[in-house]
Amino acid sequence: TEVMNIRRATNNDSNEIISLITSIYNEYGEIMYTEGADRDLLDIHENYHAKGGDFIVMVNEIDEIIGSHATLPINTKDGVLTFRRLYLKKNYRGEGAGKKLMDWAVKWSIENQFKRVEFWSDVRFKRAHEFFESYGFVKSGEIREMNDGALPYSEFFFYMMLL
Repeated sequence: TEVMNIRRATNNDSNEIISLITSIYNEYGEIMYTEGADRDLLDIHENYHAKGGDFIVMVNEIDEIIGSHATLPINTKDGVLTFRRLYLKKNYRGEGAGKKLMDWAVKWSIENQFKRVEFWSDVRFKRAHEFFESYGFVKSGEIREMNDGALPYSEFFFYMMLL
């Protein structure tokens, strides 16, 4: 099996992270939109680290970014945070890499005293949704329509209690 290491992302990783996510968007006919929905990727430090969250990348043995995941507090007082930017290169899916990324985020959340994770996920990401539910997330049935992307899109709501 390949070596897959996790490390904290920096702003120097932005372009490579954008390329990774663009390649995944292309599978679904979606368009990278750094003027709107994807603006957070232009400044990882400001949009994640400075807001009390974290952003990691998974790299292979040649230090190529093959995956990403991020945590971001929503309501620190109530212990609620969101997960964002869970992406994995196509040929690494189904081999435990996604679980490793999710395990990192859950461990980080518990260590930082968060009680509940809530996030939205594009309705087209069916395989990811099966993974989320097998991991223990609840799909609420709620759907929201979004217009901050290059094209309109819809998202499902997921949540999980941590503590």
